[in-house]
Amino acid sequence: MSTYPEIATVHQLFDRTKINDVAETVRDELKTLNLERHIRDGQTIALTAGSRGIANIEIILRTTVEFFRDLGGRPFIVPAMGSHGGATSDGQLEVLASLGLSEDRLGCPIHSGMETVILGETSHGIPVHFDRIASQADHVFVCGRVKSHTRFDGVYQSGLMKMLLNGLGNHEGAKLYHRASATLDFDRIVQTACPIILEKVSVVGGLATVENCSGETAIVAAVASDDFDSRQRDLLVASRDLMARLPLDQIDILIVDEIGKSISGTGMDTNVIGRKHNDRAAVAGETPAIRTIAVRRVVGQNAYGIGLAEFCTARAIEETDLNATRINGMTAMHTTAAMLPVDLPTDRLMLDAALKTIRLKEPADARLIWIKSTRELETIACSRACLEDLHQNAAVVIDREQRPLPFDEEGNLPASVLLH
Repeated sequence: MSTYPEIATVHQLFDRTKINDVAETVRDELKTLNLERHIRDGQTIALTAGSRGIANIEIILRTTVEFFRDLGGRPFIVPAMGSHGGATSDGQLEVLASLGLSEDRLGCPIHSGMETVILGETSHGIPVHFDRIASQADHVFVCGRVKSHTRFDGVYQSGLMKMLLNGLGNHEGAKLYHRASATLDFDRIVQTACPIILEKVSVVGGLATVENCSGETAIVAAVASDDFDSRQRDLLVASRDLMARLPLDQIDILIVDEIGKSISGTGMDTNVIGRKHNDRAAVAGETPAIRTIAVRRVVGQNAYGIGLAEFCTARAIEETDLNATRINGMTAMHTTAAMLPVDLPTDRLMLDAALKTIRLKEPADARLIWIKSTRELETIACSRACLEDLHQNAAVVIDREQRPLPFDEEGNLPASVLLH
């Protein structure tokens, strides 16, 4: 195909509220919980660490470790990531290491295990699994990010309560809760399972973070376990207000430089790409509506979510740990998200294939958007057809120069849209 849409760089103007001194804020927030009432000298505290690329997570966890140690406690880290890391203890340690989380850097031990204990059974007959290592600690403290979930709706999405269930439920718990969510909404599972955990385990509180449009820490909130429910609802609203979005509701082709679990639970955030309830298209009332998604790279090997794309490069498949991806898909009861799209050898050939899906529209007239990832949407590239609808948008700044897509001699684009 000889003709491609020309592109221009577009800068989106989002709310960039952020915390400048994260460590100081964490310490100030933790003081509000009066944890000295609960922690005795020598007691152990299990602190959760998930698999997401949370902003400043090393600082947040290290500061929390130091805080508990100053109270006389013996904190340690326990992975709370369901089936991620290939559903193995070593795999979950590798996930933490990939996020820069090690015993040396956090200043405490990391104890990883996939075995669970069953704390009870919900009114719907669902066994409540909980990490055995965490259950043996004197106390548990939950650290996690609050944001819109990529599959669940309702008032309980990604956050402290999901960490208690799916994260600390390990592979068995996460698998069971996802199966249950096929017939019960996730809110109901949370409402019936979390009280059992809070009754049987000494959860002394949690530390919730909310990020801005650029993935920077915007809010840190220490939350008493009795307030998990109400505070998580408020923080979810705040997270939605700060979330970055694509600037158009109708898009022909979306090129995504990178997908991966450190970016989103589904590799690319369905709240951004508009495929939360249908892998292939936006449902009624959901935006944006994107005809074709093309993925260039996979970071972190787990490519769960790649099945939401129509096309990808052969390079993306080579970077994928198929076993970890498939386990994630089966555990989440979302196997189609682990299926592989049509892969092509180069970016040019991938785009050629994608342009054939826009029906009678000429390639040069395609509404094409090119992004680094669904976490980095401040600077993107848009085709001329998109620019016609963006000139009146006060929340975007458009570079004047329009230019051809910068393919190299091998038919590939630069490593990132931000570099071209």
